[in-house]
Amino acid sequence: MSKESTTHCPVVCAGMVVTDHLCTPIARLPAAGELVAADELVLNIGGGAANVAVGLARLGIRAAVCARVGDDIFGRFATETLVANGVDVQAVKVDPQRATSQTLIVNVRGEDRRFIHAIGANLGFVTSDLDAVLEPSPRVLYIGYFLIMPGLDADGLAARFAGARARGTLTVLDVALPGPGEYLEPLCRVLPETDVFLPNTDEAALILGGETDPVTQAILFRGLGARRVIITRGSQGAVAVSRDLQARLGTYPVSFVDGSGGGDAFVAGYIAGLLDGLPELDCLKLASAIGASCVRAVGTTAGIFTRPEADAFIARHELSVESI
Repeated sequence: MSKESTTHCPVVCAGMVVTDHLCTPIARLPAAGELVAADELVLNIGGGAANVAVGLARLGIRAAVCARVGDDIFGRFATETLVANGVDVQAVKVDPQRATSQTLIVNVRGEDRRFIHAIGANLGFVTSDLDAVLEPSPRVLYIGYFLIMPGLDADGLAARFAGARARGTLTVLDVALPGPGEYLEPLCRVLPETDVFLPNTDEAALILGGETDPVTQAILFRGLGARRVIITRGSQGAVAVSRDLQARLGTYPVSFVDGSGGGDAFVAGYIAGLLDGLPELDCLKLASAIGASCVRAVGTTAGIFTRPEADAFIARHELSVESI
């Protein structure tokens, strides 16, 4: 990749790129051998790196994606969709040995989503892949879905975060967990070089050995070195803890269709606020509005506000904020 390829991209989004197969909400799960009709089946991109980059593009911010896809139709679909959304894909590598990562997302009315996932080419993503996008230094380096990609090692990531921060880059970390496991030790090596850490409360509970209180979760992660911690809680809002702000946030009113990508849209909104130099609470309001906009449509990016839409929405609605 040439140095010029990401020169004009203030944000690098690295980590998982996935092709998602989704259904519009169905009445119930089918029994064995039964067919249940959905109004529509949707093919979409997914994964933290892709979702955040497209969310940023909707907000008028150009981002580069650093990731791996397979040499197959789904890899081409993912790459072409990113390009169509104005995302720089020069650092997206094609893995000739593995298929593109895919997720089957089943939406049932009134229930949380169900996921069936094949990690595919994301198995081949390694920490040294980041080296292609760190010179020149981006303003923000976002890692999507740390802890689920075995090649993204903690020591290597911590070293690259440290180097990026020394050059003025803000580091933003999100995680994804395949289930119960030993996650705290690798995370402890990366958090001291992390400016913003944004797990959801279920992920935080798995990492912290069963601790379910979001305020306690945020305080513990702050104690491990993260400068700002935001625990996202879906329909229950979020908890934010930093040196300057400790607050519980509510949610904005929207019609819920599909929660896929809502957390990644929140991240995109928060990064947009950081780039604008907004006060921390205003970053959180923008993040909450973008996250809320995402759940109005099927898929991880279809419903996301543009920046004028987000600003108008925020002006019309209050977000509850309670100091803690």
